[in-house]
Amino acid sequence: MAHKGKEIRNPKTGQVIQFVKTKADTRGRYLELISTYEAHSKEPVPHYHPNQDEYFEVLQGELTIRLNGRLKILQPGDKLHIERNRVHSMWNASDDKTVVSWKTVPAMDTEYLLELNTGLANDDKTNAEGIPDLLQVALMMNHYDHVFRVAKPPFVVQKLVFGMLTPLAWLLGYKPYYKKYID
Repeated sequence: MAHKGKEIRNPKTGQVIQFVKTKADTRGRYLELISTYEAHSKEPVPHYHPNQDEYFEVLQGELTIRLNGRLKILQPGDKLHIERNRVHSMWNASDDKTVVSWKTVPAMDTEYLLELNTGLANDDKTNAEGIPDLLQVALMMNHYDHVFRVAKPPFVVQKLVFGMLTPLAWLLGYKPYYKKYID
């Protein structure tokens, strides 16, 4: 379970996340994190948050952001507010590590999704980019679609495809979350 000071590391992406304030700490108002990106991390899948705003401040290094298809590079001290439903991705394209303060408002279930994805990567249940297999993704995207959605294909297509795959995923023993990752 996420708690103040807990640190999780995704061995596939190299991203380290430290929980500064959790959903419980803020009564759900926000989630506050420190995220560290290794040098030359890969661009993650473009995504958006349908019910949350995100606030970022670069503390160290450079952060490359693709926001609505346009590239932007943030330096230490730069701040960025990403409104809900804005497609984005962020990574470190530089030679040095990047450290970012990150706040998600409201918190919702974001900490559980982060712990789940990191746990799956640590258990080698993802590909080299840290993405789980299609059946696991189907369950995750259905369960967490209120906090995270991939930009493509359109959401209605995602709901249809992931909805059709969900019964098979359940039948084969997949789950939308695993207690061992959030305990």
